[in-house]
Amino acid sequence: MPKSKRDRPVTLSKTKRKGREHKEAVVNTIKQAAEDYNSVYVFSFENMRNLKFKEFRDQLKSTSRFFLGSNKVMQIALGRSESDEIKNGLHKVSEVLHGNAGLCFTNLPKEEVERLFNEYEEYDFARTGSIATEKVELQEGPLEQFSHEMEPFLRKQGMPVRLNKGVVELVADYVVCEEGKPLSPESARILRLLGSKTATFRLHLICRWSPGEFELYVPGPGDSGVESS
Repeated sequence: MPKSKRDRPVTLSKTKRKGREHKEAVVNTIKQAAEDYNSVYVFSFENMRNLKFKEFRDQLKSTSRFFLGSNKVMQIALGRSESDEIKNGLHKVSEVLHGNAGLCFTNLPKEEVERLFNEYEEYDFARTGSIATEKVELQEGPLEQFSHEMEPFLRKQGMPVRLNKGVVELVADYVVCEEGKPLSPESARILRLLGSKTATFRLHLICRWSPGEFELYVPGPGDSGVESS
């Protein structure tokens, strides 16, 4: 007998959306951090690696608090204008909070924060879609770093290889990637097999706020100066 469309379970209890509750919790936590710490920085990042960032964050957990996520939520927490900012001047921080960026609340001296961020650098394998930082080319001949079992896999990646007396051999020069061009999935896999870490995870300071002071860091090669207001 066909099941009646009217025989449907009805939930009588109502719950708030988890997403809204989470956003409200983040807003409140950021507001509390603004009370607990002396200064706040906006930073951007290149080639984010979650594990590496966690390690960096853990090094500073006794003196600092980091936030990553929705820029809009963080802007709302700080205030997007003079009328709704939670402390004088924090709306300026919201204005530069966009793109791949995060917040760092800290009690560390300015010089120490700048040193830690400027010196931080971690190398890792590049992912699909990353822009190649150099040209990588393999020359025709034996590829002794690969076992014979790898030959079918390498062929699937587009490499012109064959087995020659049990040794993987490249039958023609092969360009793995070109500088300035996005990496294909095959190129990223080959670079990993070669042990070539071409992606660099870096953090860049964008601005600094403390009561009565706002500094905007000026980007540029070798430029570590700031503009104050």
